[in-house]
Amino acid sequence: MASVSATSATFRVSLKPCFKNNQVTGGTSTTVKMARAGWAKNVFPTLRTSRFNVCCAAKPETVQKVCEIVKKQLALSDETELTPESKFAALGADSLDTVEIVMGLEEEFGISVEEESSQNITTVQEAADLIEKLVQKKPEA
Repeated sequence: MASVSATSATFRVSLKPCFKNNQVTGGTSTTVKMARAGWAKNVFPTLRTSRFNVCCAAKPETVQKVCEIVKKQLALSDETELTPESKFAALGADSLDTVEIVMGLEEEFGISVEEESSQNITTVQEAADLIEKLVQKKPEA
């Protein structure tokens, strides 16, 4: 006899769970789904999802500013549409371009990005998330 169970949780920007008859009640939300399947009497191996990834997205204005800087550094046209998931490599950026993008971000936001962190930035969202993290850590002047 097989058994399957699934759970769905929806979180708003405030990261508070909001369950209401399986309906989202508006606003920006992220849906996290977890599933577990198994078989009785261990006839077949159990399949479980053990990864649970929650990402706190950067402010929309930060993402927009990152998009502007990326377009400028890569000399992309205004018609080029960038999304938070846009990968620098897919836009034609090489490692030197990525360094220039990071330098532009440092200048614009008044932050300093460590070399190790800058090598891990591959998308607009990753850059925006890192900026938010560094801006929050920055001591107020």
